Parts: sequence; structure tokens; C-alpha cells
Amino acid sequence: MTRSKPSTFLAIAAVVPLTALAVAGCGGGGNDSAGSSAPPKTTNGGAATVGIENTSLGKILDDTRGRTLYLFKKDSGTKSACAGACAGVWPPLRASGKPTVGAGATASMLGTSPRSDGKAQVMYNGHPLYTYTGDQNPGDTSGQGLTNFGGGWFAVSPTGNQVSGKPSSSSGGGGIGY
Repeated sequence: MTRSKPSTFLAIAAVVPLTALAVAGCGGGGNDSAGSSAPPKTTNGGAATVGIENTSLGKILDDTRGRTLYLFKKDSGTKSACAGACAGVWPPLRASGKPTVGAGATASMLGTSPRSDGKAQVMYNGHPLYTYTGDQNPGDTSGQGLTNFGGGWFAVSPTGNQVSGKPSSSSGGGGIGY
């Protein structure tokens, strides 16, 4: 019987966990059963600020990281009513430069509006857009229909309107109550 050299054993010991880590990294992210798409792309293949994804709610807007975009019913026109603690839970979608659209979104509906800090917030169809910290994975819609900070929060359709319906149970649940 031949004995393995200690360096061979160490090499094998290092490869096994790295292989397991690589395989685990290729697995699914727990998205809803409707299957969200990859983050939005522009027609030239670059990352888009706003795109469309398919979720249990139907087709809705998402950002460059595949996160669902929401509107806040308390907003007044293009002016955001979400600041401070609200913006900590519902971060405004920001863009440096002109925002871009992906397939399925309408460029003429996309724009920006200055927030109280002077920085631009992305808008769609006149609605300031937000993400939700309770959404853990791309395609999650756990902020859908919540009432937080004095108003309702809803995913946004490609036509720029609020989406009705409840998130599926696989999209993360009821979110954070405020």
C-alpha cells in the first residue's frame, strides 16, 4: 500500500469545499414559480435602469438587479412623500445620468424628478419608483399591497399603473409592518 503525500491530501481537501461552493452558487435563488427574467437590458445589450419581469403578479417593472419596482400611493404627482426612515425601507430608485429602458418598457414614460436631497429619483409614468428591502431575491414581490408610512405600495405595470393582486407565497411573504 502506498501512502499519499501530505500535499496531495491538502490539495484534495481544498478542492472538495471549493467545488461544493461553486455548485451551490449555480443553484436557484428562490424566485417565485412564475420565473423572473434576467435583469433588464437595453436594445444594445447594456444594463437598463428599468425593465420588465414576469412574476406571479404578471408583467411588472424591475431594476438592473431584477428587483421589483414599486409606487407609493402617498406620493403627490412626481414629488416623493417617502424620506428618512421610509426611504430606508423603501429605497428610491436612483440613476446617474439619463435612465434607460429595457425590452417591454416605454422610454417616453421614463424620467427623473429631484428629491429633497437634490438627487434624482427615477420615475415611470409620473410615479417615483422604489425598491423594497423586504424583497430578498430578484423577482420577489413581498412589498405588493403593503400599507407602510401612511400609504399603500404597489408593483408597477409596463403601462405605468399600479398592479392589483397579492404576491405569491413563494415570493417572500408579508414583509415588514410599519
